[in-house]
Amino acid sequence: MRPRSSRSLLMLALLASAPALADDGTTVTNERVLTAGGNTLHVELVETTDPARIDELQRWLAEAAGATLTAFGRYPLADATVRITQIDSDDDSPVPWGQTQRGDDVSVLLFVRRDAKLAELREDWTAVHELSHLFHPYLGREGRWLAEGLASYYQNVLRARAGLLTPEAAWRELDAGFARGQREHSGMPLDGLGRRGTMRVYWAGAAFWLEADLALRREHHGSLDQVLSKYSSCCLRGTGEVAPEAFMAKLDELAGADVFLPAYRRYAQSREFPSLDAAYAALGIERGADGLVYADRADARKLRAAIMQPRAKP
Repeated sequence: MRPRSSRSLLMLALLASAPALADDGTTVTNERVLTAGGNTLHVELVETTDPARIDELQRWLAEAAGATLTAFGRYPLADATVRITQIDSDDDSPVPWGQTQRGDDVSVLLFVRRDAKLAELREDWTAVHELSHLFHPYLGREGRWLAEGLASYYQNVLRARAGLLTPEAAWRELDAGFARGQREHSGMPLDGLGRRGTMRVYWAGAAFWLEADLALRREHHGSLDQVLSKYSSCCLRGTGEVAPEAFMAKLDELAGADVFLPAYRRYAQSREFPSLDAAYAALGIERGADGLVYADRADARKLRAAIMQPRAKP
């Protein structure tokens, strides 16, 4: 979920449940179907009747959905829906709210500012963040930091791979998020924060997935993408709840290595933001007075490129 502004969730939920009516009283829902690797994403536009705007919003969402294909070449679920509703809002963000709902099916809800231009939408991270929630099962309240952390990590990684921002910009975005998370000092265990300590929930979570991705790439000749692809094939259903420890144990089984569960237990009980020193050293990244500085070591360049390098569309 995108961190909320002060606007009422109830009002936005009501908007989501009330499709627009055309002048003749008929319900207006514009849908396109995206397919990749045998999996399907239905994209519905509610409360939108202008053909030019419909085309613009569909192109934007198709581009964001295309970014998720850089993980393993298909949508992670066999079938899911994205529902886009336009709203009047004075929020600075072109997408003031996004949420992934899991009931009888899985739906990504995106609320788009009615006056948001295509260029603004393309620069925003919300759509890729919410679509990234489709890579994991529902993990409950205690696993919220895992869920939001994966979406926060992938919202930058996948956009860089798709060419929606440069790798350098993606590293800057991640680093800025980590800095926001480091400013939270409640002293509570990470898995007990719930809706509190939002920045630590999102960005300590992102640090967890970065650490796991680096361990897989450096020590086990794999990647987070590969492990999640295997999980998608064998076990991901979209609906229903999976206990965080069970999810981590299954990822370890699929990886053939003890990467996820030991790190999960360490992170879940941590009361401070995790140290990123080892991760940054492996990546050859330092925080300088004028921004991030990248080491020219061959191993560090290769690792950074493996994570962020733009990729051809599958």
